[in-house]
This record gives sequence, structure tokens and C-alpha cells, in this order.
Amino acid sequence: MYKCFTLEDIARIDGLRTAYDVSLVDDHWPQNLFDVISGNTSRSWERLDAGGILSHSFELEGKVKGMFYGSPAVITFRIPTKSALQEAYSTPILPLDVLAERPPEKKFEWRLLAKYGSVISVISIVVLFVCLVATPSKSSAAKASKKKR
Repeated sequence: MYKCFTLEDIARIDGLRTAYDVSLVDDHWPQNLFDVISGNTSRSWERLDAGGILSHSFELEGKVKGMFYGSPAVITFRIPTKSALQEAYSTPILPLDVLAERPPEKKFEWRLLAKYGSVISVISIVVLFVCLVATPSKSSAAKASKKKR
């Protein structure tokens, strides 16, 4: 039994300058746990404009059950004002529960509403009527206070 994941790394380099020779490497997926179904785990772009976003996705197939904690992809880039290659990280992914068997979710039971809905409606109407009859209105309370004078 296999489960496929489509992963998307988002590269965002904050700053006021354009980044050049941008490369993203996401090679932390162990081959004994995952197979790459489509796409590549790394990619390069010529440039990323200041404040821009690049997107990269690929599809994995899980082989083993269990929780997997991945790490963000590494992004390297060059800025013309600096001689050293710069490094950043992609948006981190949430932990993956690979091939987990989840218990069914509890959803609202519509058949219970269909079965007992009319009874609940009648009881609600009776209670509302009793509350209206038992609570004196403002006009009758005002009349009672005038009679006492």
C-alpha cells in the first residue's frame, strides 16, 4: 500500500535586491522511505526579483508507515553586492503521517434528526408557550402598578 504526496517548496527571499542563480535543493527524502513519482527534488532559476515568489513541486510515494518530519529545502542565491553565495530555506512542511490509518470522523447524525426532530420541535414549542404565559408582559405590570396608587 502506497500513499502519494505532492510537495511544494516555496522560495521567498526577502529584501530589496534581485537574487541571481537561484537554486533549490530538497534532497532530504530517504530512498528507503519514499520514491519520487514525478518531478525533481531540485531546481534552478536564473533570477528572483525582490519580494518575488518561486514555486517548485514534486510528487512522492511513501513506502513505510510512520511519522516523518521533513526539513525545509535549501535555497542558494547570489546577490550582486555580496561576493559570497547566500543561503535561505523554503517554507517548512508539516509532519507527514505516512500511510496512517485514521479513525473515522464523527459527523452529525442526520438520521437522528430525522427520527427525533419532530419530538424535539414539539417539546420546544411547548416550553416556549409556557415561558410566554408565565412571564407577565410590561403593559400588565404597568397597569398593576397604577392600580396600587
